[in-house]
Amino acid sequence: MATVNRQITLASRPVGFPKVSDFHLVYSPVASPAAGEVLVRSIYLSLDPYMRGRMSDADSYARPVAIGEVMTGGAVALVMDSQDAKLRVGDAVEGMLGWQEYAVAQGRELRKIDQRLGPISTALGVLGMPGLTAFFGLLDVCDPQRGETVVVSGAAGAVGTLVGQIAKIKGCRVVGVAGSDAKISWLLDELGFDAAFNYKTAADCYGTLKDLCPDGIDVYFDNVGGAITDAVLRLINVKARISVCGQISQYNLEEPELGPRWLGQLIVKQAKVQGFLVSGYAERFPEGLRQLATWLKQGKLKYREDVAQGIEAAPQAFIGMLRGRNQGKQLVQLSEL
Repeated sequence: MATVNRQITLASRPVGFPKVSDFHLVYSPVASPAAGEVLVRSIYLSLDPYMRGRMSDADSYARPVAIGEVMTGGAVALVMDSQDAKLRVGDAVEGMLGWQEYAVAQGRELRKIDQRLGPISTALGVLGMPGLTAFFGLLDVCDPQRGETVVVSGAAGAVGTLVGQIAKIKGCRVVGVAGSDAKISWLLDELGFDAAFNYKTAADCYGTLKDLCPDGIDVYFDNVGGAITDAVLRLINVKARISVCGQISQYNLEEPELGPRWLGQLIVKQAKVQGFLVSGYAERFPEGLRQLATWLKQGKLKYREDVAQGIEAAPQAFIGMLRGRNQGKQLVQLSEL
């Protein structure tokens, strides 16, 4: 086993989009676990939009990463040394292990992975946080009904792709919004979306949505915010439900973006908007994972992974993900099984 751990730390707080220079690759000794802890070797690192918020020291729902601290992030890993009776050497686990090749963590804070359900990487995607986010954010917050029209922004991302597929399982008509023609083709040809459009080339998002949603919008799963959400709000039906999962269009702005004020639509349409954090459903994670695993086994859910190689690739891959360059779940492979 290696004795040197490579880590990516936060070097400076970004202004606008992060830059590679906002991160720093450092070397440190591999630590040993104390009682109740395990030492793990990370296999895959998860890159997610929420991490951008952790890089700022502005008010957030979670503690910001300190300058010089290892970047936060989920990972799947193998146990190399265990001082926890419930975990053995060789077990596959998932947890918030950070951007590093080795980590010491409390055993109770790790989820043991059943590798019979899918490749180990799926514990960071369809059978992990993105899958659970899509599952509870759509089904619990929005309660989609057969025949309703569901619109998903950020539809080609790790969460958006699953939201659309789950909505199709529930018998809905699904319209996706994404940022490239290749992503639109994937949504339509492989994932079964009924309609989709590239917001970067559409002359008028509102007009395009109006054409694609002739019966209005009953459910909106919002990953993006901004102009797309403004357009959706003008088209919602009576008793529409809106799930606010993310606002990625706003994360890297240097100044707040001004826009139309369409909240009056919620009064007229008697609609519901609810923000949520998937962590609020922690007690129900086993329920969600069981159903997601069943759908995956049945072939009702498809997924795609965009995998960068090596810890040193994490900053550039993260920046690319924020700019929408990935298709599906963005991962960094740190080592082999």
